Amino acid sequence: MAQSHDVPMATPLSDRHAALGARMVEFAGWLMPLQYTGILEEHRAVRARAGLFDLSHMGEFFVEGPDAAEGLGRAVTSNPGSLKVGRAQYSMLCFPEGGILDDVIVYRLGVERFMVVANASNSGAVSDALAARLAGLRVVLDDRSLATALVAIQGPRAAAILAPLTDVALEELRFYSIAEGQVAGVPAIVARTGYTGEDGFEIVVDVSAAATIWDALMAAGKDEGVVPVGLGARDTLRLEAGMPLYGNELGRDTSPFEAGLGRVVAFAKEGDFVGRAALAKAEADGPHKKLVGLAIRGRGIARHGYEVFSGDRRVGAITSGTLSPTLGEAIAMAYVTPSEAEPGTIVAVGIRDQRVPAEVVALPFYRRPV
Repeated sequence: MAQSHDVPMATPLSDRHAALGARMVEFAGWLMPLQYTGILEEHRAVRARAGLFDLSHMGEFFVEGPDAAEGLGRAVTSNPGSLKVGRAQYSMLCFPEGGILDDVIVYRLGVERFMVVANASNSGAVSDALAARLAGLRVVLDDRSLATALVAIQGPRAAAILAPLTDVALEELRFYSIAEGQVAGVPAIVARTGYTGEDGFEIVVDVSAAATIWDALMAAGKDEGVVPVGLGARDTLRLEAGMPLYGNELGRDTSPFEAGLGRVVAFAKEGDFVGRAALAKAEADGPHKKLVGLAIRGRGIARHGYEVFSGDRRVGAITSGTLSPTLGEAIAMAYVTPSEAEPGTIVAVGIRDQRVPAEVVALPFYRRPV
């Protein structure tokens, strides 16, 4: 189980990052690459060609047994039992009060076998919550967060790079699908999921095979222009794609409905689930705040925590902001009062000692070409 320590933990690919000259930082108890050659270059490589990510800090939990579907249905807001084998769904674990404990992806590997991938910062909390919520059922919860490595390849050339290395039929693997097979001669789980807004794959292997997978993808992608990508570009990519980050857009004080993610709450499924009553009330009452996109119309970059104003009235706060490498303009996500959430609304962001105009825009900021 991945937890924060006084000394951050190294991923099984730490020597590869060092050899590539990565700038390393502590993140969620792990020592992770922030950037290699530069955030801008890495970001653009993913949009135009392909990028390789070490995501071994993420939490991986396997839930198996006759009651696996029912148990996960109690634990998360979505309906894992509705998944066909080989499919995945975005979901959340909520607190009884309706706030978000973590956002996760649930994959159905078999009729009675699931994998849940959680954020590194919350893997301990997710492990504890799953153990409590599955108690008394005919299931085995296997926390393999420290036993598995997760490597992602993302971008328009991702499939072309991965295909020669795997026996998984990538052309048959739809978005939010998963299959078990081999990559570079080692057992692997391959999912067509990602956090960049591009096509791509996330590959789960035993920690002992992490370097094999990394080296094979780097070699196979050499002529395709693949580059290693750190946390910096991962953040700018997900922000352009309008994807929430736990601790910024999501947290204990936010409901899925406020985050614009009410679709992940399956009230129609059979049985109760943690947070159901509070979430039903939240849906009925309507949101107190709404997550919106902002296009900054003046000079400056809106950063996490900056205040948002309508006239002299404070109406919200920035959750994430950057200068978009793809769009060439400053963008941000923010929570604002519902009256200011309509696209086209003009607000102002407090940037240093200035009130900089910003326009509410629909999310995402970027969609990959079809």
